[in-house]
Amino acid sequence: MPTSSIRGKSLKAVTYDISEGYITVNPLFLKSLDVESLTGLYHEIMKTQVAIRGEKISYSDAESVRWRNVRLQRLYSALMVIRNFARERRIILV
Repeated sequence: MPTSSIRGKSLKAVTYDISEGYITVNPLFLKSLDVESLTGLYHEIMKTQVAIRGEKISYSDAESVRWRNVRLQRLYSALMVIRNFARERRIILV
């Protein structure tokens, strides 16, 4: 599938970059994506959220809990930006 990458990276790699803070999702970033890439990114972010939630961490280690929550927050924020961007352009993210 040719649209399974963004700027030469797989969607999975892009979502992990978003969670790590290397990529910021905003309307300018999304403007260059076609509908298939946008939908693929949306679904891949949801998969990455599930994967991060499933990672084993020590709840007594405050730093690891904080880092996990920061990553999840970045992904959630990216989802909200994508949803609003798609709604404005009347793109259905199924």
